[in-house]
Amino acid sequence: MDLKNGVPVSIHLKTKVKQHHEVQDFSFELPGQLVTIGDKLYIRYQEVQENGEKIPVIIKIMPDGTVQLTRSGEMRLRLKFDYKKKLETSYTTPYGVMYFGTFTRNLHISLKDRPTSGTIFIDYDLYMADERVGEYQISLDFTA
Repeated sequence: MDLKNGVPVSIHLKTKVKQHHEVQDFSFELPGQLVTIGDKLYIRYQEVQENGEKIPVIIKIMPDGTVQLTRSGEMRLRLKFDYKKKLETSYTTPYGVMYFGTFTRNLHISLKDRPTSGTIFIDYDLYMADERVGEYQISLDFTA
């Protein structure tokens, strides 16, 4: 997959994490790329950690409206989202593979051609085995 030929985009990313009665909000302004390969749309950016490490992230939007988020690096996470469905996924760490599930409560994708822009909103629960470990929201706006 050649992502170097993408359209440069500005990304505004907001995430909300609810775990153990605590809520954390994060907001980022990031440069990224928008790439269309076949009938799939990819949004690529690098998430900067507190220690300065950059983690490559790819959000893949499928023609059927499902979304896949992949974080690469030493720890590889692949989350899959499909409206009102529970999907299994994996998290690869240096210590082995952990298995998770996502249940997508809300999923909204809005794309525009002129100017090239869009919004992706994902509201989901994360499960480890059958136990819910948290509630998450991802809101990503991009503009070319």
